[in-house]
Amino acid sequence: PAAACWGWHGLARVLWLSPRVPAGAQQSATVATPVSGASPDLLPRFLLEPEDVYIVKNKPVSLACRATPATQIYFKCNGEWVHQGDHVTQHSTDRSTGLPVMEVRIEITRQQVEKIFGLEEYWCQCVAWSSSGTTKSQKAFVRIAYLRKNFEQEPTAREVSIEQGIVLPCRPPEGIPPAEVEWLRNEELVDPALDANVYVTPEHSLVLRQARLADTANYTCVAKNIVARRRSASAAITVYVDGAWSEWSKWSVCGTECTHWRSRECSEPAPRNGGQECHGAELETRNCTSELCTAQGAEDVALYVGLIAVAVCLVLLLLVGVLVYCRKKGGLDADVADSSILTAGFQPVSIKPSKADNPSLLTIQPDLSTATMTYQGSLCPRQDGPAKLQLPNGHLLSPLGAGRHTLHHSSPAAEGADFVARLSTQSYFRSLPRGNTNMAYGTFNFLGGRLMIPNTGISLLIPPDAIPRGKIYEVYLTLHKQEEVRLPLAGCQTLLSPIVSCGPPGVLLTRPAILAMGHCVEASAENWSLRLKKQSCEGTWEDVLQLGAEPCTELYYCQLEAQACYIFTEQLGRFALVGESLSMAASKRLKLVLFAPAACPSLEYNIRVYCLSDTQDALKEVIQLEKQMGGQLIGAPRVLHFKDSYHNLRLSIHDMPSSLWKSKLLASYQEIPFYHIWSGLQPYLHCTFTLERLSPSTCELACKIWIWQVEGDGQSFTINFNIAKDTRFSDWLVPDSEVGSPALVGPSAFKIPFLIRQKIISSLDTPCARGADWRTLAQKLNLDSHLSFYASKPSPTAMILNLWEARHFPNGNLSQLAAAVAEVGKQDGALFAVSEAEC
Repeated sequence: PAAACWGWHGLARVLWLSPRVPAGAQQSATVATPVSGASPDLLPRFLLEPEDVYIVKNKPVSLACRATPATQIYFKCNGEWVHQGDHVTQHSTDRSTGLPVMEVRIEITRQQVEKIFGLEEYWCQCVAWSSSGTTKSQKAFVRIAYLRKNFEQEPTAREVSIEQGIVLPCRPPEGIPPAEVEWLRNEELVDPALDANVYVTPEHSLVLRQARLADTANYTCVAKNIVARRRSASAAITVYVDGAWSEWSKWSVCGTECTHWRSRECSEPAPRNGGQECHGAELETRNCTSELCTAQGAEDVALYVGLIAVAVCLVLLLLVGVLVYCRKKGGLDADVADSSILTAGFQPVSIKPSKADNPSLLTIQPDLSTATMTYQGSLCPRQDGPAKLQLPNGHLLSPLGAGRHTLHHSSPAAEGADFVARLSTQSYFRSLPRGNTNMAYGTFNFLGGRLMIPNTGISLLIPPDAIPRGKIYEVYLTLHKQEEVRLPLAGCQTLLSPIVSCGPPGVLLTRPAILAMGHCVEASAENWSLRLKKQSCEGTWEDVLQLGAEPCTELYYCQLEAQACYIFTEQLGRFALVGESLSMAASKRLKLVLFAPAACPSLEYNIRVYCLSDTQDALKEVIQLEKQMGGQLIGAPRVLHFKDSYHNLRLSIHDMPSSLWKSKLLASYQEIPFYHIWSGLQPYLHCTFTLERLSPSTCELACKIWIWQVEGDGQSFTINFNIAKDTRFSDWLVPDSEVGSPALVGPSAFKIPFLIRQKIISSLDTPCARGADWRTLAQKLNLDSHLSFYASKPSPTAMILNLWEARHFPNGNLSQLAAAVAEVGKQDGALFAVSEAEC
C-alpha cells in the first residue's frame, strides 16, 4: 500500500541513483546516468533562473532558481559546489501538471566576491536533477557596485553670442553599473522631450542648438547609479547680445548754417549680458541748401554747377576720342574675315577687307550700338601656343547661317551722355569700395566677361549675350568675411563655402551667369543634405536649390565637384552653400596650417596651429593675417576629415628635446570644441603652443604635433625647423594660383574664340536622332548630371560651353574640347558638310 501511495513519484525515487554531495564545504557531485528508456520530457525545466545582481555596500544578495520536475537542485559558484547547508529549499507541486516543483535560494556576501576579485568575475549557476537527467541554468554574475567621486570631464563656464550653438561636455565617474546622466539648469531638470532646442549626445554632452537669452544659467551634470549620486561643478553659461543699429531717422530741416542731421540708436537689439556696444556714430551731419542759407550759398552752388558742367563735357570728349581711336586701331570698320578661318581650326580670327566678288563670305558689320570703350581687340582671345583650338579630324562643323553677323548696333554719340548719367546716378557704382583685395569689379556689355578675386578660387563668368544688347553694366564680385554677414544655422547645419556677393542685385540678365567658389564638403547623398542659400532683399536667407535633387526652378542650378561648385543664376545676389549632416559619418575637410614667428628675440617661442575650412579663400585670409603678424609657415598644410561625431578636436605636442626646449602648457593637450569647428562660422580657429628655449643660442626646433578628433583618426606634423633662417615654405606666403587681371572684358575673358563658339552652338543646339547634338557633348565632357536644366534654356550648347569656360579658365585644354566636338561630329557626317567656297 505504501508503494501504491507513492505513485510514479516513488518509482522515480527508487530508480534514481541519487548523487552523493558531501556535507563538507568542499563538495563534489556524481551525476547518475539517466534511466534507460526514460522520457526526455521529464528533464528538469527551469521556471526561474538566477539573474545578475550587484552588491551595494556590505549587504549580501540572494540568488534563486526554481525547476520542475526536480528531485534535487544545487548551486555551483565559480566551478565549485555550494555547501548543501547554505541552500534554503522549498518543495511544491505544479497544480496544472501535477509535477513536483523545487525552489532553492542562496546568499552571496561581499567577502565571497572580493575573495576572487581581480582573477575573474564571480558567477553562480543552478544544476537540477530529475529521473531523466540534469539541466543547467544560465550563469548569474555577482558584482560589487560602486561609483567613483571624480568626473572624467566636467562642463566649463562659457560666454556665447545669441543663436550660437553650445556643447557642454560631461564624462561621468567610473562605476558599476555604468552611471546614468541627467542635466540640471539652475537646479531644474533639463528634459529634451520638452525642449526641441536641447538634446543629449550618446557621450552625455548637453547640446544647445541655438543659444537663447533664457539659456543663461548654471548647468550641472548629475551622474547616478544604484550606489550613489554625484554632481559635477556647475558651469555658468552667459548668452550675450551685441547691439545692431536701428534705422537712421529722417534728415532734419536744413538749418541756418546750411547743415542738417539724422540720428540712430543702438536698440535693435540693445546690447545685453555684456554684449558689445554698436560701432560707429549715433549722429550724422552733412551740408544742405534751403531758403535760410540760399543767399550765403548762392556763389558756392554756382561754382559747383559750373564744375559739374565742365566735367561732363570733358568726359564726353574723352568718350568720343576713345571711340575714334578704337575703331581705327581695331579694324572694325571693315567687312571682316571670310569663312576660310573656320577650316583651319580654332585659330585667332584675322581681320581683313572683304572681297567684292565673293558672295559666300561670312561678314561682320561694324557695330555702333554701345560705347565701344567696353570692347577691345579682335573677336578671338589674345592667346598663343596651346591656347589655340584645333579639331584633329576633318573639317569643322556646318557653317553659320547665311547673312551678315553683327556684334552690336546703335550710336555711341547718342548714348554717351546717357551712359555717364546712368553711372553717376547708380548708388552701387558710387559706393563700390575700390582697392579692396576681396573684391573685383568691371564694366561689361553684351560680349560678356569675367571677374576674379585672386587666390580665392572665386570668379563670376558673364557669358556672351547675358547682358542685353545696348546695355552697359557695372558688375562687382565680393568675398565677405564671415563676421560681416549674419548667416543663421540650425541643428546640424554647417557653412561649407565662402559667402559671396555678385551684383548689383537688380540687374537684368538674359542668360545665366556662373559663380564659381570652393567648398569643403566630402559630398555623399547618404550623409549630406546640401542646399544653396541666397539672401533676399529683406535680408533673410532662403533655400533656392537642393543639390542632388532635380532642379525645381529654371533660375538656379549648381554643378558640385570635388572641391568647387559652379552656380548658374540669372539673378545676382549673395550666395552660400550650406549642408546638414544626415549621419555621424558625414565629414568636412579641414586644412591644418602651422605658423611661427619669423624672428625670435626672446626665449619664448609660439607655434600657432590653424584649423581652417579647406578652401582657397580661408587659406588666403590666414596667410595675410600672419604676414601682418610677422609669421612664417613651418610646415606644408595638411588635410583632416572632420566628422559629425560631436567629438572635439585635440592637439598635443611631443618629442621635444628636453635639454633644449620645454613646453609652458599645463595640460597634456589643447582642445577646440566641436561646434566651433562644425558650424564653419569661426574662420580663424587655432591653438597656440608656447615653448621656451633653455638657451638663447638654440635655433633648431624638432618636435611632433598631433591633431586628432576624439575617437577618430588623426594627423601628425613632424617639425624640423631652424627658427633663424629656414625659408623652405616661404612660397606659400605669396600664393599666386591665379593669373591675369581681376576683370577681363569681352573675348579676352574666354578660351573659345567667339566665332567658333557661335558655330558650335548653331550646329549642336538642334536635337539629332543619331545623338550628334548637345546631349552627347555634355556626356563627353562629364557635364550631363542635369540635362533638363540645359534643355530649359534657349541654347543648351551655350550652357555647356559656359560651364566648360568656368571650370577651365585660365588653364583649360582646348585640344580636349576640340576632340570632344570632333567625336560628336563623327556621329553625323552632315555636320561636316562645308561648301567648296567655304573651304
